[in-house]
Amino acid sequence: MATPTKKSRAGAVRKSRLYWGVPVALVGVVLVVLLARWLVGTPAGESFLADYPGQSELPAGAPVGLPAWLGWQHFLNGFLLLLIIRSGWQVRTTARPSGHWTRNNKGFIRTKNSPATITLELWFHLFLDVLWILNGLVFAVLIFTTGQWMRIVPTSWDIFPNAVSAALQYASLDWPTENGWVNYNALQLLSYFLTVFIAAPLAFATGIRMSGVWPKKAPALNRAYPLELARAVHYPVMIYFVIFIVIHVFLVLATGALRNLNHMYAASDGEGLLGLWIFLASVAVMAGAWFLARPIFLRPIAALMGKVSR
Repeated sequence: MATPTKKSRAGAVRKSRLYWGVPVALVGVVLVVLLARWLVGTPAGESFLADYPGQSELPAGAPVGLPAWLGWQHFLNGFLLLLIIRSGWQVRTTARPSGHWTRNNKGFIRTKNSPATITLELWFHLFLDVLWILNGLVFAVLIFTTGQWMRIVPTSWDIFPNAVSAALQYASLDWPTENGWVNYNALQLLSYFLTVFIAAPLAFATGIRMSGVWPKKAPALNRAYPLELARAVHYPVMIYFVIFIVIHVFLVLATGALRNLNHMYAASDGEGLLGLWIFLASVAVMAGAWFLARPIFLRPIAALMGKVSR
């Protein structure tokens, strides 16, 4: 009888965890729903929801509605994030790179050091990172010059009990009333704030520490910000973005899809089909980009910025 190898035993352990993990997770979800429904039905729970309905007041002068430029920003951000997550996962898991890229000091990575050679997968990841950062800078300028920042930045302490209230309402399956055209609920606002002002800067700060543009001959700086710390933070941030995207898309489609899609893509508060059509077109573009993000198509682009070798 053949003796099981370490690899086969590890695979069996993973399958066993998955086999038991799914029903345990389902039982956990049911228990959370039952507990939340019990809490909101108690006198204390009813009083808490009355005092904190799940939405904080916006500052005076806060803009109403979502402008068209925000829709384009939303698409570009989602488009780039999708490919960044894909390429980042490839960098992490690819054992045999599809090629290598050496900068010619004329591309988007320019340093005084000797030309560095990196994998084609890492080049694509860094190239997307630069585009994402540029898009983020444009976004930051626009939200602060148009006042849209007031819709995603907490401005009063009652945002936290209101976020708890919104979470209880979601968990009890009696979801809070959506009116994203005017004001997000407190849980949405905090999640957008966390994504834009904490997760995104962390992704940038850790990514640049791991990239070739970081100065290698700076011992004091490298001791203060070790590479191991950047690696330990960068991967969990990617997982956060994946979870955020999944929940975000689910809630958009589950809480009035047509109206939400019009908010995001058509700069309208109506329930027409324009937002849906633009959304479907954006999904088609993302699917096409996912297909084209292959070595055969990436090599000619990478060759414009450096030397590509197999």
